[in-house]
Amino acid sequence: MKKILIATVAFVCFCTAQAQQKTDWKKTVLDKAGDHVMLQFGADKWGGVPDSIGNYLKGFSRGFNVAIMMNKPFKNDPRWSVAFGIGFSSSNIYFSKMNVDINNTGAKLPFTRLDSANRFKKYKLATAFIEIPLELRYTLHPDKEKSSWKFAIGGKIGTIVNAHTKGKTLQSAAGTTLNNYTEKEAKRTFFNTTRIAATARVGKGNYSLYGTYQFTNVFKDGVAPEIRPYQIGICISGL
Repeated sequence: MKKILIATVAFVCFCTAQAQQKTDWKKTVLDKAGDHVMLQFGADKWGGVPDSIGNYLKGFSRGFNVAIMMNKPFKNDPRWSVAFGIGFSSSNIYFSKMNVDINNTGAKLPFTRLDSANRFKKYKLATAFIEIPLELRYTLHPDKEKSSWKFAIGGKIGTIVNAHTKGKTLQSAAGTTLNNYTEKEAKRTFFNTTRIAATARVGKGNYSLYGTYQFTNVFKDGVAPEIRPYQIGICISGL
């Protein structure tokens, strides 16, 4: 994530330095397509997770984000613009041989290892947020939005709307399927209700790579280890 941020900032500075030719942007007909709708599909990772939990993370943890944003180009130089709007993001973290008891009534959130006990073949912890995203954007050729290189850095703040665990297919300790039972538990008590994250995008036309790093802890202070997720994936934008 840090590499994406550094590369984005460096390239924008380079483009700005190289674009010293006198272009009268006021006379340029701008492409109105300004990445107003963005769909993002990414791989989710937990930063700072201790080995006692990290060793039980398994599979392709993933997330999906969608945002509807207004894009406001600068009058003197429409290569630069500010975008803001509303969005939704989700995260699915997959575990193997572990139970996350979000319905626990104690002061701590238990992460229970199930090496020698019945467990689910598929098990995940899912969260969802409603967010307000903000981006500072640079488009190399704003008159050719659909084919131009684009760069953006920004952030988003959100509030949690759902947190649940879901297990499918109960197995014995030996890995034998016991039944096709599905268990879903939902509770937000242990989770930090506010999410603040930094974002970056680099791409061309309607496709880009994006990264997100969360500054706030996933869980409330003292109930679980401090974990700060990050996400890297593909963004499809347009309209």
